[in-house]
Amino acid sequence: MTMAVPQAQELIAPAHWRTVDFLSDLHLQAAEPETLALFQRYLAHSPADALFLLGDLFEVWVGDDACDEPGSFEAALAQVLAAAARQRPVYFLHGNRDFLVGAAFFRRTGVAGLADPALLDFHGQRLLLSHGDLLCLDDVDYQRFRVLARSSAWQQQFLAQPLAVRRTQARGIRAESEARKQSGAAYADVHGPAALAWLQAARAHTLIHGHTHRPAEHTLAPGYRRVVLSDWDAAAAPPRADVLRLTPAGLERIAIALM
Repeated sequence: MTMAVPQAQELIAPAHWRTVDFLSDLHLQAAEPETLALFQRYLAHSPADALFLLGDLFEVWVGDDACDEPGSFEAALAQVLAAAARQRPVYFLHGNRDFLVGAAFFRRTGVAGLADPALLDFHGQRLLLSHGDLLCLDDVDYQRFRVLARSSAWQQQFLAQPLAVRRTQARGIRAESEARKQSGAAYADVHGPAALAWLQAARAHTLIHGHTHRPAEHTLAPGYRRVVLSDWDAAAAPPRADVLRLTPAGLERIAIALM
């Protein structure tokens, strides 16, 4: 499967930014309060001047109106993010689990939305940011679904259903995903040549992404690399929760779970 190289949204970091953190794949949900507590602890102590959330912050997002439901997990999480956005700029890039995050969410929280991919120019370093799912070209069935689910017609039809119906459908999707995970089915990885083409088109040399849950650094070609973010699971043994921290000196992986 091939794809056109998308135009990257460009963001130039203000001169006073000295530390930027990248996270993805926290999959926050009411059933896993330990991970949310760890995220809140991280937000309280992070020295970052800006925070970039590169998709799948939520296990599933069934629509911004879930925040209007009194006592809902989404409403509580929106408050957490609003408090974080008052402390520093917070940017959000859609993942495959939370692509329905919309304008009402951004207004409510003060979080800024980003296109996928986005380009960050930070003290002369040009870094391309993506969730990563769009680059998993070998997962043909998912790519077809992605095109469908990102269409305005599909989203309008889904969001027109009652919230309770959407929540039931989301539970079914999560159950299917968990069953596939338990079966040991292989997941497609990022397509290296496509990732390299993205970097070259953006005149960047480092791609930062999540989605695959395989934290590592890969050389794509001399001078070009992709750095994969960790997923988060505070209840795992050992717990998983890494942040990729950018300073003028470069990138460093920080194990938040050990804080």
